Amino acid sequence: MAAISSSISLSLSPTNGHGENGYAEIDWDSLGFGLTPTDYMYKMKCFENEEFTEGQLIPFGNIELSPAATVLNYGQGLFEGMKAIRRENGKLVLFRPDENALRMQIGAERMCMPSPSVDQFIDAVKQTALANKRWIPPPGKGSLYIRPLLLGTGAALGVSAAPEYTFLIYASPVRNYFKEGTAALNLYVEDQFDRASRGGVGGVKSISNYARGLKPLARAKARGFSDVLYLDSVNGKYIEEVSTCNIFIVKEKTISTPPTKGTILPGVTRKSIIDVARDHGFEVEERQIAVEELLEADEAFCTGTAVVVVPVGSITYQGKRVEYHTTDANSVCKKLLSTYAAIQNGQIEDKRGWMVEIN
Repeated sequence: MAAISSSISLSLSPTNGHGENGYAEIDWDSLGFGLTPTDYMYKMKCFENEEFTEGQLIPFGNIELSPAATVLNYGQGLFEGMKAIRRENGKLVLFRPDENALRMQIGAERMCMPSPSVDQFIDAVKQTALANKRWIPPPGKGSLYIRPLLLGTGAALGVSAAPEYTFLIYASPVRNYFKEGTAALNLYVEDQFDRASRGGVGGVKSISNYARGLKPLARAKARGFSDVLYLDSVNGKYIEEVSTCNIFIVKEKTISTPPTKGTILPGVTRKSIIDVARDHGFEVEERQIAVEELLEADEAFCTGTAVVVVPVGSITYQGKRVEYHTTDANSVCKKLLSTYAAIQNGQIEDKRGWMVEIN
């Protein structure tokens, strides 16, 4: 792992002072899911038809772009989301960073972009986390959310791939994504707007996937809902995903979730929860789920890096509201979340090698 250079350390003007035990001075108990500028970010460049070379840590701050950058004009960009966690024993860990690296590579191929190798990606994430170590919350108080970006930063007036690319990583301490915290979500089934279509880029983490969801999300939140659940764009019949996470339904001992066939994001948490559920003896199906079937489920929950594993309290579809019981201590959602969190926190043996130490 590359060392943090002394020149960077000397040029830094920290955004916050040091608190107790080397932590940043921040009220960890009131932490939400918003941007808190940290000390460093990571930057690495490459040019067209070349490979990424070694990058460097730089002080957190704005970046300069040409107004003709393809990321600004044509949306040529990808991002990832992952977390660094501080365990009770002081160890700092990442959860399956190789999966994020591979997903970015798949997305880059779809968007006609070069991408960092898996080793480059993971090394850059480790460097960013360690450089911002004081911003990693105490155990149980949240995590350091790490946001890798792959951007077409070269200028092109016509519609074309960029001649230059930038791989950038910044980080921010966070806690719960939704204002409800870990409480159950109230979802609105959107039947007017689509999130993605067949042959599009719904299956990769393209920046262009997210702006289109702002209007339906704003409408839903204005009516008191937590988030939007989208239907497929062909039939308007099958559930796909929530704007920020994947969805699962439970019926007796069977757990079902929509398949990743190009229109929904193959979530890292989604993939992991499927394995955890099978370890618990559940049958897990990846298949099309009609919205009417969702309304008849015993339970529903969502998964994602930001939201982790969160229960769904209600679904509203075409004026009909269905509520799920979420207070049961033996609910499937709580059982899976407990195991998932215990693996991350080192309380259960990590038999699959998901956790990567960074210190």
